[in-house]
Formats: sequence, C-alpha cells, structure tokens
Amino acid sequence: MRYSAQHKQQTRQRIVRAAAQRFRSRGTEGATIGTLMHDLCLTHGGFYRHFGSKEELFIEAFGEGLKELSDKMLSALEHAPRGDELEALISRYLSIEHSGDVAGGCPVAALATEVARRPPKTRAALLQILKSHMAQAAKFIPGPTEEERERKARVLFSGMAGTLNMARVIVDEHQRRQFLEDAKKFYLEAAKR
Repeated sequence: MRYSAQHKQQTRQRIVRAAAQRFRSRGTEGATIGTLMHDLCLTHGGFYRHFGSKEELFIEAFGEGLKELSDKMLSALEHAPRGDELEALISRYLSIEHSGDVAGGCPVAALATEVARRPPKTRAALLQILKSHMAQAAKFIPGPTEEERERKARVLFSGMAGTLNMARVIVDEHQRRQFLEDAKKFYLEAAKR
C-alpha cells in the first residue's frame, strides 16, 4: 500500500518528535530505533524509508528539541514587559520546571556530552543548528553589535545549559531552587555588562 507524501511527512515528523524526547531522556544509546519504532506502532524497517541512519535522525531530533525550546522561550518573552525580555528568557530557562523536564527540555543540557562524541560531520550539522538558535536568542541580549550579542548568547546559553545539568543533580528541591535563583542573578548581571 502506497501512502501519500503528506502521510509520509506526518509519520516522519512523529518519529522526529518522539526521538527528540527519547534522546533527551535516555541518551542516544538508551534510545534504540527498534524500540522507538515499536512504541510508535511502526516497523523497524520502515525507519529506513524516512532516514538514512540514526545519525540523521539524531540531527533532526536535536533541531526539533531546540525548536521546542525556542517556542517555550518565545512564549515567555511574549508575556515579558518591554525591556525585561532577557530576564524573562533567563528565568524561564533556569526555572524549576525546566530543570525537572529532561525529556521536554533543552537538548544542549541533555545531550552536550553525547554531541561531543558524535562524528565530525554530525557535530558540524549540529553546530549550524545551534548557531541559528543563538542568533535568534542574541536579539534579546544587550550589546553594541550583532557580533557582540551573538558572542554573549553563545557563552550565556552554554553556561546556563551546564547550570541546568548541575541543578538536575541536586536532589533537595529547596537547594535546587536556591541554586537556580543564584544562577539567574549571576547570568542576568553578566549578560548586561
């Protein structure tokens, strides 16, 4: 039975979304193609009608995870008073809710160590996705030039991703909240310089 191009695209998108969550929650080694496809009620062989390899899926899933994160961040920015966008961005990223949502959270925080071990071609593709994401975030960071704002965005988000990982290690919720509050203040002051 042949499926329409639209059906094939919808199925591909379902696989990418599910993989984005699974990779963030379990890592690439804990997210097998067979299990992913089974859970989506699709065949293992059907995977290769959509993707050439797990690496290709990983790249798309990473991009999907960043898109999901961007959508959440933009939602926070829409409700922020004019001039407080950076604070809203930092507060949303370093929130207790985000720290508790590994599967739905930032793919950089969840997968950075795995990305570093990917083949050079994969890392290059992921870097391009990250650069695009950083350029969008840089619009909300103070600085005299676009280059300066993008530099700050790269450092800010890499630092916040590490902070988010450290927060996830802290078991006591009160200590985790305090750690995140301290980090919010630090990053807001640093980004405004």
